[in-house]
Amino acid sequence: MNTKTIEARASGTSAEALIPAFPRDRRAARGAASPATRGQGRGPAYAAAKERAAAPSATRAAGPRTAAARAARRRGRAAGAGIAAAALLGAFPALAQTAAAPPAADKGDLAWLLVCAALVIFMTLPGLALFYGGLVRSKNVLSVLMQCLLVFSLVAVLWALYGYSLAFTAGNAFIGGWDRLFARGLDAGAMAATFSKGVYVPELAFFAFQGAFACITCALIVGAFAERAKFAGVLLFTVLWFTFAYTPMAHMVWFFPGPDAFASNEAVPGVLAQSGFLFAKGALDFAGGTVVHINAAVAGLVGAYMTGKRVGYGREAIKPHNLTLTMIGASILWVGWFGFNAGSALEANAVAAQAFVNTFLATAAAVLGWTAVEWIGKGKPSMLGAASGAVAGLVAITPAAGFVGLCGALAIGAIAGAACVWGVNGLKRLLGADDALDVFGVHGVGGIVGALLTGVFAAPALGGAGIWDYVTETALPDYSIAAQVWIQLQGVLVTVALSGGVALIAFLIVKYTVGLRVSEDAEREGLDITSHGESAYET
Repeated sequence: MNTKTIEARASGTSAEALIPAFPRDRRAARGAASPATRGQGRGPAYAAAKERAAAPSATRAAGPRTAAARAARRRGRAAGAGIAAAALLGAFPALAQTAAAPPAADKGDLAWLLVCAALVIFMTLPGLALFYGGLVRSKNVLSVLMQCLLVFSLVAVLWALYGYSLAFTAGNAFIGGWDRLFARGLDAGAMAATFSKGVYVPELAFFAFQGAFACITCALIVGAFAERAKFAGVLLFTVLWFTFAYTPMAHMVWFFPGPDAFASNEAVPGVLAQSGFLFAKGALDFAGGTVVHINAAVAGLVGAYMTGKRVGYGREAIKPHNLTLTMIGASILWVGWFGFNAGSALEANAVAAQAFVNTFLATAAAVLGWTAVEWIGKGKPSMLGAASGAVAGLVAITPAAGFVGLCGALAIGAIAGAACVWGVNGLKRLLGADDALDVFGVHGVGGIVGALLTGVFAAPALGGAGIWDYVTETALPDYSIAAQVWIQLQGVLVTVALSGGVALIAFLIVKYTVGLRVSEDAEREGLDITSHGESAYET
């Protein structure tokens, strides 16, 4: 997922190219190498790779791997982040060449990506808003709906002005540049490549899809300090955190020059030098386990500490006012998440189908996992628990959706469901923060579990896709679970450090400018009336 102006080199010929790159799926090249194979069903990863390697291709590098490349791969594997394993991850979009005639977009891929972008928007409005709205008390429901709506709208504008450019254009290993500042160059003629060499969609579709990701990430945070935060403070925090935490994380995890840049083994070091920091290390994040969920959860936890506990927290019963709304919201999130995860393939192909089914199964397994643990521990299963379990499963499968097999998805979902029960109970008590809507307990714990287990279940021996080699267009024969889990852990730690640090500074700025928290009287009366002059339920 990224946009970058680079000097593209393919088949020994140089051309000025605009390439939005975004590395999430190592299998994606299998899905659409040519019109003859795109969208058709294929067998296991190795079988598909073998067919692809044997098929004629204008962009596939000829010749076997060199001894130098094999040695480099061995050195990198020993270090946990070698040249081949890091560079040969799945690739994301690349902008069309402007010096030559632009390629034609595949209409099916374009339609799929637009539908998925709409589904991700639907996740926030109304999905997340209703999910959060049902969890707060009746006197605060409009305040949460308003925060979701305004944060979404604010980030959408910031995304067009500079966010997209900082996330998905060339810069350095940590942040992008200004090639798309004020949406410069984003028009109907700009094209973005998908995971597959030579397959393109209009860049505007990619821009919208990624913008929806940025919007929901920032909206997720507000649940942690719901029912007591100043509305102006929420908006100011959003601007600061989006700018200095979200865009760098998106760049570090998802940016690289695109699949066509892997023209030969000799090109690999140069591609890595232009890529995001965590991408170059080899971190796997198909749809945002680190960029979206851990990122937002850590910021929310910091916000819960900084704003302090709600009046009466721990002494008075603070219960959800409408679990029906929460159930509706969770259901909308589940449906929308198919666009979130399956759309991250950027093509209507077998990888999208894999991500779709994995999302379906992992979520169901998480509902069962959460319900079982709660039933055993408390004697009764709850609607709130089942809905929370669904979200936990959706979160956990996000980084793994296109990398793992069906049984891997079931395992990830079940483990995440059980782990998040502890996250919203035992861990929450240990942390001592009033995370009002359990943003960290679900998105933080679920995201960390999913990110680490991606390194486990992506192993071919466990039904996963392994590591895709874009030079030879085959899956690498060697996969070390321990090495990949270590890389995944590094991604988690970087996310926690960056998001936590930026959030702390941002909340301090808010505290000493517009203020973090409403008065005690305003909080007792409810934010619907005191902040917005309205009530959700007129009597």
